[in-house]
Amino acid sequence: MAVLQLPTGEGVLPDQFLRAAIAEGVIDAGRFTIPATNIQPASLDLRLGEVAYRIRCSFLPHRDTVEHGLKDLIVDELDLRREGVVLETGRPYLIPLKEALSLPPGIRGKANPKSSTGRADVFTRVITDGSDRFDEIAPGYSGQLYLEVVPLSFPIRVREDLTLNQLRLAVGRAELSDAELQEYHGIEPILFADGAPVPAEQLVLGNGMFLGLDLRANNVGRVGYRARPNAPLLDLSRVGEADPEQFWEPVKPEPGNRIVLTPKDFYLLMSYEAVRIPSGLAAEMTAYDPTSGELRTHYAGFFDPGFGVDPAGALTGSTAALEVRAHDVPFMIEHRQGVCKLTFERMLAEPERLYGQGIGSNYQNQVETLGKHFRLPTTG
Repeated sequence: MAVLQLPTGEGVLPDQFLRAAIAEGVIDAGRFTIPATNIQPASLDLRLGEVAYRIRCSFLPHRDTVEHGLKDLIVDELDLRREGVVLETGRPYLIPLKEALSLPPGIRGKANPKSSTGRADVFTRVITDGSDRFDEIAPGYSGQLYLEVVPLSFPIRVREDLTLNQLRLAVGRAELSDAELQEYHGIEPILFADGAPVPAEQLVLGNGMFLGLDLRANNVGRVGYRARPNAPLLDLSRVGEADPEQFWEPVKPEPGNRIVLTPKDFYLLMSYEAVRIPSGLAAEMTAYDPTSGELRTHYAGFFDPGFGVDPAGALTGSTAALEVRAHDVPFMIEHRQGVCKLTFERMLAEPERLYGQGIGSNYQNQVETLGKHFRLPTTG
């Protein structure tokens, strides 16, 4: 069993301990080298392997291995090397990832889609042997990681080594309670509105911190985007090349700063509040379903330490991109309506590098909700 020396305490492992985990074989890619650029301040980008399986349905292995459960479900085997393959919308695919784990007993894992993956409306979740839960990796797990991938709005091209999701490792109880979160915000502000910290007593809390929508039209009258039906192929290995006009139509608000969501359509919107993740915390945006069950927001969600942080002190947080879909009936949402929630965990130690500080972060101080694959739009 791999051994990893960690300081006493509880929290999310920062980048320096992720590098140590790789060196000690806790995270291993066999004959492949794990690129240093894939190590983020509090997470690791996971890479697609050499093959993908088109399967007839999703599944969980429960007490069995993923490989055993997969045998009767394979429809086709696809080679991800060289030019890669096209994944069709609405079809599930299972892809063995290059990284495998040999976790010590006290270390658990959590996976999440990368922000760019969620913004392209690509649904992903990790499956492990002997598990009855997606994306959660039990303490002491030893084995392969598999990624289920379902493109929902656009057909996509994927290749070997593409990173669609991230892994976060933690030890002990790391979550902040609402009282702890409110106290932390009072000392080191986390949430901002109109350039100023939200007063601690005005935070909307409930096992996390709620964010609202920004439905005020920008200078071209737009509040976000809706995915176009029958859009062309989106190559996820190319950055800044896709024409947004071919994939998205602008969303403009009704009088009163509100919009009505069309059922099943996919929307990209922005939060009203700006978020700042201090170096001692990591956050995750979790899916939020109101009691009515009519709305689903955010499919991707790790926020690493340093998001919205400016070393010079000029930046008071960054707004968050929200992926929104109504379920069964048209659903009206209004400006500043709370539709998503951030949960917070302590870091085991402060990371050596923060988000946005020379590590190629794509969404620091973002004002545009489109993902990195698209050219910046010039018109409404």
